[in-house]
Amino acid sequence: MKEYTFAALLAVVLVVTAELLWFRTGVFRRASYWVAMAIVFAFQILVDGWLTKRSAPIVIYGRHEFLGVRFPFSIPIEDFAYGFALVTLAIVLWEHAGRIGADG
Repeated sequence: MKEYTFAALLAVVLVVTAELLWFRTGVFRRASYWVAMAIVFAFQILVDGWLTKRSAPIVIYGRHEFLGVRFPFSIPIEDFAYGFALVTLAIVLWEHAGRIGADG
């Protein structure tokens, strides 16, 4: 498997597994989480689309490291997996820390 693809998928699996089995904050059941993710992805499309545009890319991906599927514009789909994992982990940790603070 391609290295970037594998790492992106692994990040998603680890974060989702950590939420469902360990943290159990319930973020996946909240509409506010999904609205936040939609906002994140909207801005990610703007910024990532600019960074990876084919006419003058700032970030260049090795063709042998990812699937080569780009959507929309020229954004590698793996970037969305990383974005999902990173933002979800931040939200889950924030929620978890809030519970610890409320209990302490």
